[in-house]
Formats: sequence, structure tokens, C-alpha cells
Amino acid sequence: MTPTLLGRWQTRLLLLATVGIFVSIPFALGLVGSPAGIVYFWIIIYVAIFGIVWDIVYDQIQKRRWDRDWPALYQVLAGIWEFIFIICGIKVFGFLPVLIPKEELSPFWIFAHYSVVWLAVFIASQSLMRIIFPRWRFRGGQWL
Repeated sequence: MTPTLLGRWQTRLLLLATVGIFVSIPFALGLVGSPAGIVYFWIIIYVAIFGIVWDIVYDQIQKRRWDRDWPALYQVLAGIWEFIFIICGIKVFGFLPVLIPKEELSPFWIFAHYSVVWLAVFIASQSLMRIIFPRWRFRGGQWL
């Protein structure tokens, strides 16, 4: 079953609030060599907020495809596009709170954090969601 818009939103928020936060903890504590701080959790919040808007666009693209499918390659391309949007928002437009200067975090650590979170969420969506919520796929991605 192809995810519905509500299913996309529910899955995105669930996985970012669980897997995304869990994977961000070592970055926030500085355990991976990154500068420590809450900035990584802000990045997760921005990915969730912007992702909800992007999901509307993705849903429209999906509806225009002949098979109404959203293959894994599209998920990878969407992840790259979302990263470009996030990095521009953080480094160019300064979407981070005033307490966290945009110069504090290098683009390398933003990329490293985003990549690890994206990969963990992608793997969880392709494996754990199907195990924990067996009917998830048949409800268009909705788990509630």
C-alpha cells in the first residue's frame, strides 16, 4: 500500500520523535566528536516541520505517477532535497534560535547528523515499522 498524506505525517513524526531523537543523543552529548549542544534537536524539529510541508508536495507527485507508488529511490532523492533545504535554512537564513549562532555548527556536522538520522529513520521505516505495526502498510502508513 502506498502511504496516504496522513500516513506520511504520522510515520514521519513518530520516527523522528523516537529514532531521530535517539540517534541525536550522541551528537548532542558530543560523544561522536561533534560540538555538544541542543542544536541537533532543533535540526530534528526543523526536519519534522519542513517535512510536513514537503509531504504535501510528495503526495501530489505520487498521485501523478501511473502506479501511485513512491519507490525507495524517491525517498533518497527527497532526503537529499530536504537536506539542501535544511542546510540553507540553518546556514544562510539562520533558522536556529538566537541563542545558537549559525556559525557555531559547521556544515560537516549538520551533514553528518542529518545523514545518520535520515539513514536510521529510513531503515526503521523499511523494517521496524513493518514489525511493530503489521497493519501499518495496509492502512496507508497510518499507525493510529
